[in-house]
Amino acid sequence: MASDDSERVTVDGHRLTLTNLDKVLYPSTGTTKRDVLAYYAEIADVLVPHAANRPATRKRWVHGVGTPEHPGQSFFQKNLEDSAPSWVKRRTIQHSDHTNVYPLVNDRATLVWLGQLAALEIHVPQWQFGRTGVVRNPDRLVLDLDPGEGVGLAECAEVARYIRAILGGMGLDPMPVTSGSKGIHLYAAIDGAQTSDQVSAVAHELARSLEADHPDLVVSDMKKALRGGKVLVDWSQNSAAKTTITPYSLRGRAHPMVAAPRTWRELASPDLAQLDYREVLRRVKRRGDPLAGVVSGHLESLEPTAARMRGFEAAPDRLDTYRGMRNAGRTPEPVPSHAPAPSDGQSFVIQEHHARRLHFDFRLEHDGVLVSWALPKGVPTDPQHNHLAVQTEDHPLEYGEFEGTIPRGEYGAGAVSIWDAGRYDLEKWREGEEVIVTLHGRENGGLGAPRRVALIHTGRDEKTAQNWLIHLMKDAGAASATPPSTVAPPKAATPSATRPVSPTTIAPMLATLGSVRDVSDDDDWAFEMKWDGIRAIASVENGSVRLTSRNGKDLTASYPELGQLGSVVSAATATIDGEIVALDSRGRPDFGLLQTRMNLTKASDVERSARSTPVHFMAFDLLAVDGRSLLAAPYDERRACLEAVLVPGASSGIQVPPSLTGSVDSAVAVSRELGLEGVVAKRRTEPYRPGVRSRSWIKIKHHMTQEVVIGGWRPGNGRRASSIGSLLVGVPEGETLRYVGRVGTGFTDRQLDDIARILQPLAREAPSLEGVPSADGADAHWVSPTLVGEVEFAEWTSSGRLRQPSWRGWRPDKSPAEVRIE
Repeated sequence: MASDDSERVTVDGHRLTLTNLDKVLYPSTGTTKRDVLAYYAEIADVLVPHAANRPATRKRWVHGVGTPEHPGQSFFQKNLEDSAPSWVKRRTIQHSDHTNVYPLVNDRATLVWLGQLAALEIHVPQWQFGRTGVVRNPDRLVLDLDPGEGVGLAECAEVARYIRAILGGMGLDPMPVTSGSKGIHLYAAIDGAQTSDQVSAVAHELARSLEADHPDLVVSDMKKALRGGKVLVDWSQNSAAKTTITPYSLRGRAHPMVAAPRTWRELASPDLAQLDYREVLRRVKRRGDPLAGVVSGHLESLEPTAARMRGFEAAPDRLDTYRGMRNAGRTPEPVPSHAPAPSDGQSFVIQEHHARRLHFDFRLEHDGVLVSWALPKGVPTDPQHNHLAVQTEDHPLEYGEFEGTIPRGEYGAGAVSIWDAGRYDLEKWREGEEVIVTLHGRENGGLGAPRRVALIHTGRDEKTAQNWLIHLMKDAGAASATPPSTVAPPKAATPSATRPVSPTTIAPMLATLGSVRDVSDDDDWAFEMKWDGIRAIASVENGSVRLTSRNGKDLTASYPELGQLGSVVSAATATIDGEIVALDSRGRPDFGLLQTRMNLTKASDVERSARSTPVHFMAFDLLAVDGRSLLAAPYDERRACLEAVLVPGASSGIQVPPSLTGSVDSAVAVSRELGLEGVVAKRRTEPYRPGVRSRSWIKIKHHMTQEVVIGGWRPGNGRRASSIGSLLVGVPEGETLRYVGRVGTGFTDRQLDDIARILQPLAREAPSLEGVPSADGADAHWVSPTLVGEVEFAEWTSSGRLRQPSWRGWRPDKSPAEVRIE
């Protein structure tokens, strides 16, 4: 630590130094920078969706907001500072005479970093950047109801109800946000079919219509002289150049108020008032985000496909993003001013690009442009090892002949040379999903021979939409595509050992917690995503499936839908290592969701739960096939056999997630963008060691988690007064159970009720935990230490306690004896 009021912390895998934590930013309430950072860290889950992929303008109060008598100085900041961490997402906007680089508030770490800079207010427009940086049409309509002198929130609420009726007649469903200042904002999700100018025109007409119908209450003119006793309906914030404070942002007022989403029922209350950050945190924990519907389910339609661009004359052409990222007067790259003409050519180019990091740019001529991907590790040379491909902005056809040096300070600065170029035979082009081509390069080009490659889109949401995999197909002359997971392994991948294996005796191999520093040579390792579920060994015999947990518990009856595993295994018998996961609405593993499937014993409960929360099996290792052991075989051999033996269907709940080669940094970045738990690095030459925690498997997590043994609980306060307030937890240390802290967050009310029911029969008089402080144990209820849970936390304190632990759920697959400090 640099001082008594600074800390070095890890936020979602990113290291930050937080300084001047005890500095008072809101003198009227004594609210410190530490309080501000804690608020933004906790509110990020609901704030980020409303700000993500939008250029963020920040309003900063470096010395605090001051008092009403002596206001603090503030300033707006658009450009991202040079000292910004490299992991902060950013986008460039090219203006007529200058370029601005804006941060995107796409994750918790960025939000906390902005709080560290005393950026109390975050303002964003009503439009987002698309996956390749194109400026999309607005996806929401916003109206700002600003009360003039003599009127207040009650009058704003009245006007809001008038607007709700009008927008409802247009098929829109607006939601209110008390602005944290004086008025109310109304947000309505729209479909992205109109430009900002068109949306502004509709909003302006609505405001004028309201003024005509309610001249004593509403004004649509911005002149201050006209606002007295009326509510201004400010329609102008729908302009592409205007911004609105993002929902859940703090305000730089005398009190730490928040732009707080509300319900229409609240707007009808005579006690309606602005909310401060403490009230907002309590509301979100209790009710969730009332504004969530504005960012769910309609944004996919906004992506700028070729068909959509052809359908709207006012839409930007496919090179607008490319032009906006380059200055034709400073770079030797071709920067055509004309829109691309349709073409049916089939040229390709692969360029070696010595930018900040060496990578290869892969470009295919399609629909008048070069559709482009960045390949950090180049074109794969082995069908068994896929490479990451990150889609970038479309390039002009002229770029296919470009070689030269992009000057320092320009986008993509560095030397560019052609590694290979030629034509391709097109086999399949499913827009945004899959591309399969056979490349015919130059006689002395880098490819050396024709190569049949498949590009497969793996992105699941806005954050990961650019991510693809590039796969080398086995047969350059084959007539039809075979997905990577179905490619048969080469003969060299035949199992090397023949000892029969009893599936009931195999305990899973375990990974050791580590970091990117533990991966010394990227080429020696394969990288898999870390799945947030429960480990299971699947034994398949003639179509029948048995699932066994890490501690030997039979899970088969609990997850009946995974019986389909037997129909997608091509061998008579197989033993497969994998993870059972439940996926949320965004397709991401959700351990909390999986909790609803655990510990069910009644067949009717299991069946009902399977319908509402189906699980998936992520298969990542093959331990035996047709009675022959693969335990002694190296990882590469086992992986090849797995992909040959397991052939999941498109709609199957069984998956063989990709194994990535390349750099560990790229794998970690992909995992973070996908919103996953982390990465498991596996040495490619190592065998499978059942039940052993080995350093040939390294797990690299974005968040710190720890398994803990439940030793007691304390009653709560307030609304939790008659329930559990926190759990007292420990980890085994020798013959004792050492106390490591209490967990009081991360629970829903239903979970607390379930925990109370589970712990009741385990009550005991004496504590099993060693080292419980008297303050924590004074009103504690002790239980027998037989149950294991998992918590997420910020870091270990110097005294060996969990800092800021949050409950993740039960671990019925673990016994107390298996718990160890990660």
